[in-house]
Amino acid sequence: MEERLLFIIAAPRSGSTLLARMLGAHSRVHAPAELHLLTPLAHLGFHERVDTAPYDPIITQRGQREMVAALPDGEADYLAALRACTDSIYAKLLEPSGCDVLLEKTPAYALVLDFVAKLYPGARYIVLTRNPLAVWSSVVQSFFDGDHAEAERISPGLERFVPAIARFLRERPVPIHPLRYEDLVSEPETAARGLCEFAGLSFEPGMVDYGAAPERSAQVAKGLGDPITVAKETRPTTRSIARWAEDMTGDPAKVEQARRILGRLTDPDLDTWGYDRNDLESDLAGIPSTGARRGGRGASAYTLERKLLASLRRQVHRRKALAGLVRKCREACDVLLR
Repeated sequence: MEERLLFIIAAPRSGSTLLARMLGAHSRVHAPAELHLLTPLAHLGFHERVDTAPYDPIITQRGQREMVAALPDGEADYLAALRACTDSIYAKLLEPSGCDVLLEKTPAYALVLDFVAKLYPGARYIVLTRNPLAVWSSVVQSFFDGDHAEAERISPGLERFVPAIARFLRERPVPIHPLRYEDLVSEPETAARGLCEFAGLSFEPGMVDYGAAPERSAQVAKGLGDPITVAKETRPTTRSIARWAEDMTGDPAKVEQARRILGRLTDPDLDTWGYDRNDLESDLAGIPSTGARRGGRGASAYTLERKLLASLRRQVHRRKALAGLVRKCREACDVLLR
């Protein structure tokens, strides 16, 4: 295909539209509307960073929708092309491992579940839920260095993930195996056997004692995710179940914040996750308003990185208002210039 591609590289308002129309008039040249196909792919994170992407999301959406509409089978062709790309990458990742199943764990996928389900409708999906108050507490500790006020101001957190995952569980557009975190750590072998049955695998005890094979555990510990618990524990433990309440002990402001966040979640969504609102509110009411708080995590490269990220998030948040104004001006100018 590269031998048949013809690119026009130009700055905006340089006459590129005129040139494209001229070239498109040739009987051997097809010049569709602006596709905005390669810029998003270039900024997925490996080559360029998403936060520095120089393309406008509104124009990009319009261009891609026009492109998809021009394909013979529309969205089906588009998904097939994307699947060809991701299939190739997944296969290359799996090949050197000697395994025949690839596990994909990316929390952000929970916010694009409709797309993922369309792209891979035949895959198997394990949906893990956890006490939403524990989830929030972990977000505050891990990503905001314990600053719960800043976390609520910046991160929509539960208000995005809980409804999205709950809808996915209710609609079940793909093969789904729901699992609660608390059940996983309390009855790990039972949970592991259920997972194996769902995935068409034979149960292996090493799944529970994941630290028994250091070389395999080291592979799992690499990359994004929480590297602390994986490295410290060798099998599932229930110690983390009540940690969220310990984090809030002696801090009424955190408890009140948790009540506010819980109040923004609906009963149907909480029920679908596997948690009862009355039970959660009762747990909050039982947290002591005085007493020693849990000590923070020991210093490590991970915790230092999180402190830096928390600081950067504060700076970014302060610039959001100005960035929003600039974005609106850009959109208005683009309409006028085009």
